[in-house]
Amino acid sequence: MLRAFPSRTAMLAGLVLAVAGALASSGPAAARVFVGVGIGVPFYPPGVYYPPPPVYYAPPAYYPPPTYYAPPPVVYLPPPRANSAPPRSAGQTCYAGAYTCPMDRPTSPGSSCYCLGNGGSRVWGQAN
Repeated sequence: MLRAFPSRTAMLAGLVLAVAGALASSGPAAARVFVGVGIGVPFYPPGVYYPPPPVYYAPPAYYPPPTYYAPPPVVYLPPPRANSAPPRSAGQTCYAGAYTCPMDRPTSPGSSCYCLGNGGSRVWGQAN
């Protein structure tokens, strides 16, 4: 029975014969070709020179004032008054807890009244 592939020993013997034949039949080379094997101290080319980084000096300890000053704003508003009361309306007001609302009909001061809350419910309080 013939095998499709030769055995390993036959392949190794053929490779050894091919290398030995190439080395024995070679003459002086016409071209100069260097083939390195990598035995010994590795050779590294000299590094590329990089200039040192530029020198940055610290800012001065004191900055002089500008040579000119900008003019002040055109309009000055008076400061708001502290604890200013809300403006009084001509009608009566109902004070119902956290809600305050104008009254739709006049009543005597101190009588009960109501304001509509967030859900439309009545929140009871007193008229002023």
